[in-house]
Amino acid sequence: MADPIGIEIRNLYKIFGPQAAQLMDAVRNGMTKAELNERHHHVLGLNDINISMPAGQIQVIMGLSGSGKSTLIRHINRLIDPTAGEVLVGGQNVVTMSPDALRDFRRHQTAMVFQKFALLPNRTVLENTCYGLEVQGIPQAKRIASAMHWLERVGLKGFEKKYPNQLSGGMQQRVGLARALANDAPILLMDEAFSALDPLIRVDMQTILLDLQKEIRKTIVFITHDLDEALRLGDSIAILRDGEIIQQGSSQDIVLRPADAYIESFVREVNRGRVIRVDAAMEATTGPLPEVTVDGDCTLEDAGRLMVQSGTTRLAVRDAATGRPAGTLSMERILAAITQRSAGHA
Repeated sequence: MADPIGIEIRNLYKIFGPQAAQLMDAVRNGMTKAELNERHHHVLGLNDINISMPAGQIQVIMGLSGSGKSTLIRHINRLIDPTAGEVLVGGQNVVTMSPDALRDFRRHQTAMVFQKFALLPNRTVLENTCYGLEVQGIPQAKRIASAMHWLERVGLKGFEKKYPNQLSGGMQQRVGLARALANDAPILLMDEAFSALDPLIRVDMQTILLDLQKEIRKTIVFITHDLDEALRLGDSIAILRDGEIIQQGSSQDIVLRPADAYIESFVREVNRGRVIRVDAAMEATTGPLPEVTVDGDCTLEDAGRLMVQSGTTRLAVRDAATGRPAGTLSMERILAAITQRSAGHA
């Protein structure tokens, strides 16, 4: 399995239009997306994007339609050329790669999962899953073995001889995921991958991805317009608006400390009990620890359930990484964290 590699995006701009390069100075000097469109009939897709995506983690890019999130992900494998900026993958600048180097990079370093599945209708499930390996020139026996492994991992063992039109939408997307994983690329790009699925199937696919990530530890860039999905999947989240990053951080940062009214409007209806972690709501303690213990990375909802089951109103909290005592959590602290207004901009 390929070792994960990180992604560094620096000062990335994208202007759509024939005079893009000539208009860069105006954008750098503060010309807005609306002004650029009104005065020059050009579209500002991305405006000075800077993101560091650590190797082996899930980076979620979130925003409403037109925010620039799909434009951004297409810069990582250079399906779109930037107007200015750098995209460093494992230290290599994708923007300056030669055509041959870029072709090799796309084949071996990245894999994509699309919203519309993008399966070949005349190929079986197995043949679709093998397709990327076939393009790479991998011997047939090896690509079939890899495809069968990943089809089993996504729950499609026994469906390898079926055709896409014989599968449900959720099953088709599992094929798309298996195809991407079979390539064994260190970077997985997922553009609204679950958005076309029914809600229950969507949650199921999220669970599959999280379970697989514990094993594969790939660098995953996941695009979504759904905050609940972003909060559930993302090790880190970047929220875009009009081509600009409004806030970056963990799910705890986004929910507990929204950067402005725009972000606060997103998080207002979030089920905070399912997002906020125990270690964000616990308090330090110097006295004896309660008998029942919970990990700091547990959600408040799960901690509250444990309290009810164990008949207590206080839990000892241990650091999830070290196992050492970290504090205590009371039912009062849970209720306060769930019900209080987000501590964002003032």
